[in-house]
Amino acid sequence: MSQSLLIDTHIWLWYAQGNHQRLTTAAAKRLESLDEQGRLRLSILSIWELGMLDAKSRIHLGQPCKDWLSTFFERTHFQVIGLDIDVALQANQLPDFAHADPVDRILVATTRHHDLTLISEDRKILDYARQGYVRACSSSDIALLSR
Repeated sequence: MSQSLLIDTHIWLWYAQGNHQRLTTAAAKRLESLDEQGRLRLSILSIWELGMLDAKSRIHLGQPCKDWLSTFFERTHFQVIGLDIDVALQANQLPDFAHADPVDRILVATTRHHDLTLISEDRKILDYARQGYVRACSSSDIALLSR
């Protein structure tokens, strides 16, 4: 099977909500194809972030968060990756990674631990990938990934 991809929270939400102002049509189509192939992963921390955004009214889902999630997972093939002890510890021991956001640190550690590629628009994560510490690319570059 081809490489699986971990989707950063913002990419996931742009994709799920059809936000083509943030996610190009080409990127959305590529994500849809990857989803159909069962190659997309989502961290449990992204679900936590969604719940937090919803609770603070920083996102509009149009229905209760739990219902929105149920609908999303019924119509997609995304797989959720939980947080385990190794990833939790690795998030605090990432070499040369100065990112202060604990969720982003866990996403990077999850990506490294599970041998994934992280799709993100976060500049600090993409810079870290350019240094060779993690595989990551922006949504506009996912078309370059092997099919």
